[in-house]
Amino acid sequence: MVVSVLQEMRIKDLGVIDDAVVELSPGFTAVTGETGAGKTMVVTSLGLLLGGRADAALVRVGARSAVVEGRIVVAPDAPAAVRAAEAGAELDEDALLVSRTVSAEGRSRAHVGGRSVPVGLLSDLGDDLVAVHGQTDQQGLLRPSRQRQALDRYAGDAVAVPLAAWGGAYKRLRAVTLELEELTTRARERAQEADLLRFGIEEIAAAEPRAGEDDELAAEAERLGHAEALASAAATAHGALAGDPADPEGVDANALVAGAHRALEAVRAHDPALAALADRLSEVSILLTDVAGELAGYADDLDADPLRLAAVEERRAALTQLTRKYADDIAGVLAWSERSATRLTELEGDDDRIGELAAERDALRTELAGLAAQLTEARTGAAKRFAAAVTGELGELAMPHARVSFALRRTEDPQGLEIDGGAYAYGPHGTDEVELLLAPHPGAPPRPVAKGASGGELSRVMLAVEVVFADSDPVPTYLFDEVDAGVGGKAAVEVGRRLARLARSAQVVVVTHLPQVAAFADRHLVVEKTDDGSVTRSGVQAMDGEDRVRELSRMLAGQEDSELARAHAEELLEAARAEA
Repeated sequence: MVVSVLQEMRIKDLGVIDDAVVELSPGFTAVTGETGAGKTMVVTSLGLLLGGRADAALVRVGARSAVVEGRIVVAPDAPAAVRAAEAGAELDEDALLVSRTVSAEGRSRAHVGGRSVPVGLLSDLGDDLVAVHGQTDQQGLLRPSRQRQALDRYAGDAVAVPLAAWGGAYKRLRAVTLELEELTTRARERAQEADLLRFGIEEIAAAEPRAGEDDELAAEAERLGHAEALASAAATAHGALAGDPADPEGVDANALVAGAHRALEAVRAHDPALAALADRLSEVSILLTDVAGELAGYADDLDADPLRLAAVEERRAALTQLTRKYADDIAGVLAWSERSATRLTELEGDDDRIGELAAERDALRTELAGLAAQLTEARTGAAKRFAAAVTGELGELAMPHARVSFALRRTEDPQGLEIDGGAYAYGPHGTDEVELLLAPHPGAPPRPVAKGASGGELSRVMLAVEVVFADSDPVPTYLFDEVDAGVGGKAAVEVGRRLARLARSAQVVVVTHLPQVAAFADRHLVVEKTDDGSVTRSGVQAMDGEDRVRELSRMLAGQEDSELARAHAEELLEAARAEA
């Protein structure tokens, strides 16, 4: 089985580092060096690879950009590999190649498996691959929200399952509450809107308009208003076509066409061209007869009744009232009426909707109250186990009398959830307020870690928490930036011993200033500056044999060649090997 391991990093033009390659061990790697040598750039580099914030100040002075490249061995079916593949990345012989570039102007680019990707993807991959802990992360552990997350992570499915159900119900309750508040606060506006719609619908229904009726009435009014002129024109046209019965000698179009037709008919046998024209005149004669007939009928049918004209104008005025209020024409008025009827039904149904929403809200609050009780019970049980495990680890870290515990509290709120006869505030994660407490020695009252722990104690508490997590919810790689800050003597040895034990199940990288910690490492890297103050490729060296003894001597006494320091360094290494 392929185990995820950060194999190496190349760092170029980052801070004091010119160009260096950091090769890491699958087990425990210690990174040491003089203060200011650039060893913390290892943590900074990994932070960039994991999607950390880019800062132009990180770019080496005079360089155009800083580049960090990492090679991470990962199983093809691991969550990180799957996420990378979804983004188009490809594995290189079971390794994921990750890079981050930061320009001197502050612009940032990320690549995974040869593909350009959003920086956010690096953060997603980091969640699955590496747990980074530095001084700022210790400060994060002081926040109750982080402590609750830690407890929930430790509890596993016992909290995850009801918390997932809580999340869905909580989100739905917020949506229901917002809709209910909107419907309730807008009740007056909705009533006014309903009254206006109802009046308009009733007004249109009373008028009973038909689609196209306005156009029909306009045409009829135009005809009735000019009835005499229309009748006179029709009579004149009829006389011109069919003749005037009172004037038998008069000439009309029909008679003239008939004469022309007879003349051509007499000679049509002699010329096909004239025969064709004779046929066309025959058609003209028929058409003139038809038109004359229709003109006679038009004059007979024309109604010049002024009463009808008055009725038409009155109906048009009624329809104009509708088009002035609701639409440009009667078709639009009818469409408005249909839409308004639908909207009125919705508004009149809001009262029913308010009742439905109120019932759903109450049901959701009841469901959340039950889930809150489950979460509290699961967290309480997990808190006892977690606290006992961390307390045990602190005993291994030279804090034998320290006791860790959790305080789970609820805040009373009259508008909150009703649980066990009380009403309590609630949020996206339940009703519980979680706080990690520490009693550093017998007789000391448990106090919040932020107030009850010194810097060295806080470092050890954080390490103990990670060791406990490694047993229940491990990540492949842990990186600690001076987790041993404020620690010395026997406590430092215990920190090194515990880190070595953690490295049996995961990759551990530690930036440290303590020889007691570095002595337990499987691989010891030293970061050294050149004479010009930069760190080059040769400035990151793996220490073995006499070189490692000399580095531990420097860390112990500040003197690489001190016989006493060398003896102490060899003793530390021998003790560490004996426990391996």
